[in-house]
Amino acid sequence: MAIEDRGDAHLITHALAKDTLSRLRDVETEQVAFRKGLVKLGRICGYEIIDGAMETEFVSIETPMAETTGERVKGLDNVVIINVLRAATPFVEGLLKAFPRAKQGVISAGRNEEAGMAEDGTFPIEIDYTKLPDITEEDTVIVADPMLATGSTMCTVLDHVLGDNPEPEDLFVLSAVSAPDGLTRVAEAVPEADLLTVAIDDELNDEGFIVPGLGDAGDRAFRTQ
Repeated sequence: MAIEDRGDAHLITHALAKDTLSRLRDVETEQVAFRKGLVKLGRICGYEIIDGAMETEFVSIETPMAETTGERVKGLDNVVIINVLRAATPFVEGLLKAFPRAKQGVISAGRNEEAGMAEDGTFPIEIDYTKLPDITEEDTVIVADPMLATGSTMCTVLDHVLGDNPEPEDLFVLSAVSAPDGLTRVAEAVPEADLLTVAIDDELNDEGFIVPGLGDAGDRAFRTQ
């Protein structure tokens, strides 16, 4: 199992995940390759969640030759994927290759950059749109955002996701790159969430961006500034 416990977070260490992230980090990776890389990384992460966190069950199978026993993953029909718009869109596209029957929700959330970062390292977050499916106690919920920097956006998103809903069986926060400050903030605010990431980077700069990071994932995926 290529998931390692790193205190506040669990690190996805699959070799192909690390290779894909390295290509995403490269400043020379242009838009199409960047989007395809996020899709690929989402798919790999989805498979790792299945392998490392979901149970299987034995089932009876009738093959063309004989009756035998097989093994299937439990709970694949009870998965909810939350897309934190807009950067997570290609990331979620990859997740859906691993969870094709998942229910989907979207939250448009972003920093108020003009307000700037507060002394405690957080940003005010603006929510422009929310559309979520019903969440039940049997569900596995995956909230996806490629970058977990200060944790301000994710904490706000999780407030909306949990809201008045019952606590799901499993709650995962999935990112490609995370900063230590953000991981700590989310872990303290929502201790029931399992934080999954492909890389834990060194720090945040004075503007709240992850260093070394991979730049603005939304801008690079959609060719905006």
